[in-house]
Amino acid sequence: MHRRLIAPSALAASLLLAIPASAAARGPGGVSPGEHSTPGAPGIGDPYYPASGNGGYDVSHYDLRLKYQPKTDLLEGTATILATTKQNLSRFNLDFGLKVSEVRVNGKKATFVKEGDQELVVTPASPVEKNKTLSVVVRYAGKPSELKIGGYTAWHRTPDGGVAAQEPDSAVWWFPSNDHPLDKATYDVSVSVPDGTQAISNGVLQSQSSKIGWTRFAWRSNKPQASYLATLAVGKFDITTDKTESGLPVLNAYSKDLGDNAGAARASIERTGEVADWLTEVFGPYPFNALGGYVPNVTSGYALETQTRPFYSPRQFANGSNVSVVVHELAHQWYGDSVSVKGWKDIWINEGFARYSQWLWSEKEGEGTAQELADYVYETNAADSPFWTVKPGDPGADKQFDIAVYDRGALAVQALRNEVGDEDFSKILKGWTAKYAYGNANVGDFVKFAEKTSGKPLAELFDTWLYEPSKPGTPAAADARVARASGADAKPAQPKSWKKIAATNSVHDHGQGHGHGHR
Repeated sequence: MHRRLIAPSALAASLLLAIPASAAARGPGGVSPGEHSTPGAPGIGDPYYPASGNGGYDVSHYDLRLKYQPKTDLLEGTATILATTKQNLSRFNLDFGLKVSEVRVNGKKATFVKEGDQELVVTPASPVEKNKTLSVVVRYAGKPSELKIGGYTAWHRTPDGGVAAQEPDSAVWWFPSNDHPLDKATYDVSVSVPDGTQAISNGVLQSQSSKIGWTRFAWRSNKPQASYLATLAVGKFDITTDKTESGLPVLNAYSKDLGDNAGAARASIERTGEVADWLTEVFGPYPFNALGGYVPNVTSGYALETQTRPFYSPRQFANGSNVSVVVHELAHQWYGDSVSVKGWKDIWINEGFARYSQWLWSEKEGEGTAQELADYVYETNAADSPFWTVKPGDPGADKQFDIAVYDRGALAVQALRNEVGDEDFSKILKGWTAKYAYGNANVGDFVKFAEKTSGKPLAELFDTWLYEPSKPGTPAAADARVARASGADAKPAQPKSWKKIAATNSVHDHGQGHGHGHR
């Protein structure tokens, strides 16, 4: 669901600082004199966003203990990050923008410095050996709405609080992290807010307690989660709870001030359990410990697949109920959240399948088959349309959330279905989410998996639909059964579901003028 918000920055040169002389001294878990230790890289290696993430360590858990004052937007926090070193580590980076007052590494005070807008460079009291536990405690405070990176803030101020939900970056505004999907971790998020206000996050509410005018909400997300999928919403909400047929807890939250959109939002999101149960028939068992969604009183227009509890802007429901957007965001729980991209160039695996799930829902509801929707997309986009110049398999950072990644990406999925048949297609959809559950994969991994599962060579098919910067010709399209018979003059009829699906085209349009948005 998303658009790029933070421009890559040339950090490498500025971060190649000299290793302090004290690095030669060995402390507990440190590196012995003579052993070579090096700084962790200031980026994780994503070609689209070189500054995203960091090298040298792998995070296993974030424990965030926060206090937030809605009236002033002041966020105070202590983040404890548990990680394992991947090299003899003299120094490492965290992605973070707020003001830091103290950093401790393995219990000892560390030195730290801010580089650029979002790099926190930490030097432990002594280097840490490879494959050792790294416990990092960061104390910080600031007003997230005042933090501008690339000229904007991903933090939404609301009349009664604030919200963190954005892609591909939002963590940098509210907690320090290794901010890239390659480094997923579990989360405990504990937030203290004034009585009468709620704090919503991912996973299951573990506890709620009040003391001297403040209420603390403790949330736990117990499966690996990418940092951009962590969410926080503080405000005054009406909350509904339920369980799915399979027993999963469902928690939905609605701002008390949604105005005319309130009824349509509830009519859509209260179907979350029903949609999730249906998606288990398509993609296999639901991968997480909780379900739900929330609609804060924000002015944005997009939605986001924040893990276990998607974020929806009220404007998604401006024209009435919109179950299709719920289908889209819940499909991401499998394709995007459980199985995450290795790099942002692999966005098709997220968005092509989430859009295709909307086509399958249309098929289920009798409002147009996936084939009819594919035909309509193919025929109504002329050969000279820019739509066909975007390569869903590698769209480029500036086109990462272009409509072609969604609709042309779904065409590729329909072409696959037609080529392998429904039985093998179902095996591919379910097998993929089982094989790569809680991990990362790229487009090449999917092609190989589909070929192995179906026993058919598929590289040419995927090259045609994902990588050729032009409209597939009639023969190729006809072979994939994604084009009308040669010579047919009449355009295909618009499927009944088309307008509902098209209404979600802004679902990942995160705006900000930075070319990053869910569509």
